Amino acid sequence: MRARPLAAAAGSFAVAALTLAAVPAQAAGADAAQLSVLHGVPGLTVDVWVNGQRTLDDFTPGTLAGPLDLPAGTYTVAITAADAADASAPAIGPVDLSLAGGGSYTAVAHLDASGNPAATLFTNDTTPTAAGQGRLTVRHVAAAPGVDVLAGGQAVVSDLTNAGEQKLDLPAGTVSASVVATGTTEPALLGPADVDVAEGADTIVYAWGSATASPATLALATQVVGGLHSSPSAVQAGQVGLVDDTRTQPWLIGAGALAVLAAAVLAVTRRTSAATVTRGR
Repeated sequence: MRARPLAAAAGSFAVAALTLAAVPAQAAGADAAQLSVLHGVPGLTVDVWVNGQRTLDDFTPGTLAGPLDLPAGTYTVAITAADAADASAPAIGPVDLSLAGGGSYTAVAHLDASGNPAATLFTNDTTPTAAGQGRLTVRHVAAAPGVDVLAGGQAVVSDLTNAGEQKLDLPAGTVSASVVATGTTEPALLGPADVDVAEGADTIVYAWGSATASPATLALATQVVGGLHSSPSAVQAGQVGLVDDTRTQPWLIGAGALAVLAAAVLAVTRRTSAATVTRGR
C-alpha cells in the first residue's frame, strides 16, 4: 500500500507514541492493529501525554518503538516540549489517531525535503511472499532530494522522494546497497551497507536525518515485519540499524525504547484508572 501523509504531522507522531505507551498489549483482541513508531527528527526531544498524564518522557531521536497490539479505535493525546510541567498548554493537540483492526502501521516523525518537521503514517505490506523470497521496502524520510538505491552498481530503486516508499520481492539473502542522488552513482549519501532480506519477512529500511545539515546527519533504520510466508498479520520484530558512515549520528536501540514504554504502561495503568481511552467502534 502507499504511504499516507498525516494532516497534523508532528501531532500525529505524538499520538502514535502515546498510544504505544498507554495501552497494555493484553487489552487488544484478535482483530488488533499493530503500531510501531520511529523518531527520525534529529535534535528534537519531546514529552507525550494521554488523558493529562505524561506517558513518554524525553523521547529521543533515533528510537524505534513497538510493535504493540492495540484495539481498533481512536486515541486522544497531546504533545509538549520536553519536561513541561503538565499538558495544560500543549504545543500540538489534543489530537486523535484512528487505527483500523488488523492493520500494521509505522508512524514516522521525520524531516520533509526542505528540512521541516513532518510525519508520515505508513501501512506495512503484510501480503505473503513466495517460498524462498523476502520483501525489501525502502522508505525515504530524510531531508534530501530524490534518491536511487544501487545494488551491484545498478539502480534497483529509482527516484524515491521524501515520504515515499518502493518495494521489491527478492530471493532471501544479503543485499549490499548504497543510497545516491537520483541519476548518479556517486558519491554515496549512505552506504554501502549490507541489508539482510529474510525469507517470509518484509525488511523495511528507512533513510532519515538530513543531507543538508552541517555536518550531515543521514542514517539508516531497519524494521522487520515477519511471518509473511504463512500469515498476512504476523507479529513484527523491530530493530534499529546504523550505517557505518562517519556522517551518521549515534542513536538508541529499540530495546531501550521498549523499556521506557513498559515503565509508562505501568505508570499510566496505576495512576489513571479513571481515565478512558476510546476503544474500537
